[in-house]
Amino acid sequence: MRRILIVLLLAILLLPAPHKNKPELFGPGPLLVNAQPLPLSTADPMLRRLGRLTYLGGWQLRARHSGFGGISSLLAEPDGQILALSDSGTLMGFHIGPGKPARHPFIAPLPIRPQDRDKPWWAWDSEAMAHDPASDRYWVGFELQQMICRYSPGFARVEACRVWPEIEAWPETGSIESLARLPDGRFLAIAEMGMTADGSHDALLFGGDPADSATRAPIHLRYVPPRGYRPTDAVALDDRHMLVLNRRLTLQELFTATLAIIELPDHPRPGDRLKAHSLARLAPPLLADNFEGLAISREGRRRIVWIASDDNHEFFQRTLLLKFALD
Repeated sequence: MRRILIVLLLAILLLPAPHKNKPELFGPGPLLVNAQPLPLSTADPMLRRLGRLTYLGGWQLRARHSGFGGISSLLAEPDGQILALSDSGTLMGFHIGPGKPARHPFIAPLPIRPQDRDKPWWAWDSEAMAHDPASDRYWVGFELQQMICRYSPGFARVEACRVWPEIEAWPETGSIESLARLPDGRFLAIAEMGMTADGSHDALLFGGDPADSATRAPIHLRYVPPRGYRPTDAVALDDRHMLVLNRRLTLQELFTATLAIIELPDHPRPGDRLKAHSLARLAPPLLADNFEGLAISREGRRRIVWIASDDNHEFFQRTLLLKFALD
């Protein structure tokens, strides 16, 4: 009975709705993050190999700032500089691993357009983030508002926002959960609960900037996740291949996650299926929690995968950050 109650509580917390533990508005300031190293497996502390991944390190992150946590998406640099975004519109910048940080750690709310200042603080349910290294611009997907916004370098200001009818057709409480920018300038958005008739998830392939009013209507594709899982984040490996992080909540194992790869067709057409091929699975006795954030960086020739969990600002969940090398 206790396990059933825990699962029900966690399922409620996953819904993007106002909830008492989400931090209220605060101003920008410094952030002190404590990182406690963790083994990948409690049963085998020496375990390093997981599918096509090699475990390089993992940490439980803590900070006294009330706004810390709730990580839903993240970006990572080769030197261990992390930029995380919570599901409450909060940016968190910090450094992990050896070496000195390149920037001061900080926590700050996302900038807001003047016309949006009357919206309640809990409505900024930011679930997805993408970045263009060339222009240093950022894109954020908001689940409750079903909107995509573009931000200037350094998140200094909001440059543009757009609400697409294709995204408004998705369930408001399971809308845009993943947003990835491909190197050629296209974007892929995947619905968490926007299911098609065959049980796959609706995915939108944009030919250009999804926040730009001049961008044409996207192509509807179908994302087919590993059985029983739902997508929580995605990141591009190249113009054709993408990694997708998927989550499941069950009575037996509570939270588990699967990292999968998909391949875009040479010439995508409406209805094309993007079938996920699993690379690794995170489940007890391995580190497992509500994994929602996915990023990729490079160290020399190695591709580095970062995975982060959303603690829902609950005392019984953890903010975990895992680092892997991808074969």
